[in-house]
Amino acid sequence: MAKIIDVDPAVARNKKIITAVVILALVLIVGIQCFTVVEAGQSGVVVTLGKVSDTVLTEGLHFKAPFVQRVVQIDNRVQKAEATCSSVSMDLQAISSVVAINFKILNDQSANVFQRIGVNYSDIIITPAIQECVKAVTAKYNAEELISNRQIVGDEMNSLLKQKISSYGFEVQIFNIISFDFSAEFNAAIEAKQIAQQNALKASQDLERIKIEAQQTVTQAQAEADSYKLKSQEITPEILMMNYIDKWDGKLPIMVSGDGSVMLDVSALMDQVKDAAGISTPVVPVTPVVPVTPEVTPEAVDVTAE
Repeated sequence: MAKIIDVDPAVARNKKIITAVVILALVLIVGIQCFTVVEAGQSGVVVTLGKVSDTVLTEGLHFKAPFVQRVVQIDNRVQKAEATCSSVSMDLQAISSVVAINFKILNDQSANVFQRIGVNYSDIIITPAIQECVKAVTAKYNAEELISNRQIVGDEMNSLLKQKISSYGFEVQIFNIISFDFSAEFNAAIEAKQIAQQNALKASQDLERIKIEAQQTVTQAQAEADSYKLKSQEITPEILMMNYIDKWDGKLPIMVSGDGSVMLDVSALMDQVKDAAGISTPVVPVTPVVPVTPEVTPEAVDVTAE
């Protein structure tokens, strides 16, 4: 005879509640697994049982097969990579440089990057490519050209880097050479050369200044000589005499010899000049010449008549 066991209604009700909660939880879990959200600035790579799909999910909410598919998010925003590089110039000067770039993964290449490289792409592709480009370009220039043509050198590195990493799905947006350092010996040689060039330039400028000053002196002397020449051409005995008359104080000198004879009578000369110039101003009469005493030497003397 079967034994009948009475079940407490409260216990049965609790079992039903627990079962319903478990089922609801399972439904929620399955439901959550059916959807995924791709964050802003990223793309979703769908992986189905380990196989990477060519389909790339954009930003927003998407459906996926629960427990079968997973979505790996790849950052498509601009990222920074910085590399320290050691290279040698064409003239065998050691160079230590730091290069920084801004790059991004192209959205439609996200699945390719994840499948071929993974998420550690900066260390695997970007940094080694930067170092290789720096070495290849610096080997084409000597040290002085690397300093003076830094912009050109940077552009060449940027162009070469784009060629190397574009096939992997990366895009270089900004390329910067942060530092470009040489050995202490080379820096000292460059400084000495700059000082020598500055001294040579200063000496050249001083020489040019001296030449200009000398030329100015010659020009000034030539101008003065021309002026004197012009003045000498304009001076005539009549002009000299007229200037003398203008400044005459009324006393005319007479030069006599030792025997009392007149050597030069200025009054007579003035009369001739005035007659030639048409001047009718009367001339002040000259007093008689005083006889010379015997003590006077034979040398000519100047006697002024009052």
